[in-house]
Amino acid sequence: MRLVSSFLWYRRKNMKSGLLSSAVFRQALGRFATGVTVVTAERAPGEVHGMTANSFTAVSLEPLLVLVCVDEQARMLPVLKKAQRFGVSVLKDDQRAISDFFAQPEQDPDVERALGIRFEWPAEGIPVLGDALVQLTCRVVASHLAGDHTIFFGEVESAEVFEGEPLLFFRGSYRRISAE
Repeated sequence: MRLVSSFLWYRRKNMKSGLLSSAVFRQALGRFATGVTVVTAERAPGEVHGMTANSFTAVSLEPLLVLVCVDEQARMLPVLKKAQRFGVSVLKDDQRAISDFFAQPEQDPDVERALGIRFEWPAEGIPVLGDALVQLTCRVVASHLAGDHTIFFGEVESAEVFEGEPLLFFRGSYRRISAE
């Protein structure tokens, strides 16, 4: 038994990462249902930049920590590095258009107005989306480059929770929670 477990350890340790393609990896992770968030930060006084993110998770209850992963090519990266504070808005199931808007690299102010997007500022310098299911304000306490993303760890400074159902993402499309 010990020989078998040692062989399996050696095999895992020495397998080439090229055996698993990024397409298969993406497909596999697409089977994990996630909530949809918009991460927001102040890029200049009173000006907001947002990014749709499902790479968001809780890290710790003591202290209250979350993390968000930002692609190295994303326009949000320099904004977060500079601001060092950000908001996280968990979207409701009827906010698909808002998710799609913030998934675009360019955010047209006319489209923003047409969608009725409005921001609230529960903490100085930290915008969040109005009408979201959850609004968090966070201060960056650490960041770490990992592969093609930077992981930002944020200490949660405030949280507001509202009624509604979450927007979900599964297998490349939006979903809703359904009752059994």
